[in-house]
Amino acid sequence: MGLLIVDEEQKFGVNVKEKIRSIKENIDVLTLTATPIPRTLQYSLMSARDLSIISTPPTNRVPIESGIIRFDSKKIKQGIQYELDRGGQVFFVHNKIENIEDFARLLENLVPEAKIKIAHSKIEGKNLEKIMLEFIENKFDILLSTTIIESGLDVSNANTMFINNAHHFGLSDLHQMRGRVGRSNKKAFCYFITPEISAITNEAKKRINAIGQYSDLGSGFNIAMKDLEIRGAGDLLGGEQSGFINDIGFDTYHKILNEAVEELKTNEFKKIFKDQNKTNDFLSEVVIDTDFEILFPNKYISQVNERLKLYTKLSKVKDPTELNEFESQLKDKYGNLPAQVRDLLKSINLKWKAQKLGFEKIVIKRNKMLCYFISDVSNSYYESKTFKNIIQEISKLENCEIKEKNKLYIIFSEVKSIEEAISNLDRFKSIDN
Repeated sequence: MGLLIVDEEQKFGVNVKEKIRSIKENIDVLTLTATPIPRTLQYSLMSARDLSIISTPPTNRVPIESGIIRFDSKKIKQGIQYELDRGGQVFFVHNKIENIEDFARLLENLVPEAKIKIAHSKIEGKNLEKIMLEFIENKFDILLSTTIIESGLDVSNANTMFINNAHHFGLSDLHQMRGRVGRSNKKAFCYFITPEISAITNEAKKRINAIGQYSDLGSGFNIAMKDLEIRGAGDLLGGEQSGFINDIGFDTYHKILNEAVEELKTNEFKKIFKDQNKTNDFLSEVVIDTDFEILFPNKYISQVNERLKLYTKLSKVKDPTELNEFESQLKDKYGNLPAQVRDLLKSINLKWKAQKLGFEKIVIKRNKMLCYFISDVSNSYYESKTFKNIIQEISKLENCEIKEKNKLYIIFSEVKSIEEAISNLDRFKSIDN
């Protein structure tokens, strides 16, 4: 065996997939899914696995209109009636086999003219197949079923779905079930039936809000990212799929993970990564806090999503050449840069200079600039030539003094712009150790 293909990956737990892979070592694995489980997605985001996203929907497809409703007989009847009046069919998901017959009678009372049939896993295979074929052939109106219909069904005439007790399902389940409708060029509807929001758990609220928010075509990746944020990525080398990401947020988790890996590279495994460790940076990240406006103004870029993408892209810029390219692309797409954007780009230069000099935080407020040294006083930085050079230079500067209040920091007076802040840091030199 050379290639393992896992379809509907979200249905397989970590242990199961590893067991399948253990059949033979060193095989290529291709997983396919609309909503990868958190740890699989985490592997891709940290570049341990390649990730390809197919975001182009089939021709003539339109987004599914999603709504969160209470169990309201009037609304349910209206939704079913609208679909039947336009010649369509309805999926109704009720995931309790023990009372599904009673629920069918309730629907019969609501919509007496509709033909209803039930599908669940305890029905004999041949009979179940017959029911499904009859639904595909449009021989009845409403299929009342458990989550058995979650994957693989393509009924182009069924374009309304109700999911009862939606708060009991995971994000992946909800997205997969919603995908059973809207498989033609007709407008489709999916209604998530939940109790009052105050009566469900915080995690369930997050799931319901997320599934309602991401209803566009190709939004499975966004839903998977939200699932990763809610459930966490778990132990990267263990069997658990969920962890503590929900307590600190995905970005912070990823930042901490990267910092831990870098620390191992430069300390315990520095011999192995000696070529990669040839850098003069004492810090991996510098925080800048200022009362200057350094941002993409709404008038310059009106779309919120576009601004967020640009902030993310800017955070990944690594050198002046990339920064110049980024600036050129901004001018080409949005026109001349306003003052706030020019200052934003200059603040990146400021951050790089602070990183070289060992300042972990720069505060520029009320015409003063505070440069905070690395918090960990045992850090080898304090033995470096760069630190000693900074201390020597401070005595020569008029508008600069060194202070200590919980942390050691330098304070510059009369700093009225980002340019002046950069100019002040240029007075110091970063010296190789």
